[in-house]
Amino acid sequence: MTIDKSIPKATAKRLSLYYRIFKRFNTDRVEKASSKQIADAMGIDPATVRRDFSYFGELGRRGFGYDVKKLMNFFADILNDHSTTNVLLVGCGNIGRALLRYRFHDRNKMQIAIAFDTDDNELVGTKTPEGIPIYGISSLNQQVHDTDIETAILTVPSDKAQEVADQLVSAGIKGILSFSPVHLSVPKSVIVQYVDLTSELQTLLYFMNQRN
Repeated sequence: MTIDKSIPKATAKRLSLYYRIFKRFNTDRVEKASSKQIADAMGIDPATVRRDFSYFGELGRRGFGYDVKKLMNFFADILNDHSTTNVLLVGCGNIGRALLRYRFHDRNKMQIAIAFDTDDNELVGTKTPEGIPIYGISSLNQQVHDTDIETAILTVPSDKAQEVADQLVSAGIKGILSFSPVHLSVPKSVIVQYVDLTSELQTLLYFMNQRN
């Protein structure tokens, strides 16, 4: 099956949503799904579904729909969800603690395996109720080396974000999900995704005001 490596970012962001929909269909024992069924489940139009799927070759046949189990496994392969992916978290503040409690592995095969904070934080040396150990940031290099983790979640104050990102890159981290609302300067070999809750809320309020 041919895969276009240069798929648009908007399509890439929908991959996990497609995977979730096909897992739900499979749980509901749906064997075939049309582009309209998929689109309705995601809140988009069928043309977008067909266009997205066109980047991955022939995923279905016109008039026959899409094989749910086949597509569920296809997206699991793309998203590397056949084996557990361990992630580390830096910053055990309010957002960090909420993420430590979030059960990622209930939906996907990913989990926060270890967490870090400043060496003088009282949480350092303890474990969360879920059993996740919390280390001082000074041990970051050693822990990453020992665990081979390549992905990090960053939930530190804005004025510390770049400094910590530099430490993560130096330790060998290849991907960062940042909750800090500042642009991070990293090598091209490192991928950064940003989650700006304030911006998302402001966007929501804008659309609500426009509707009113």
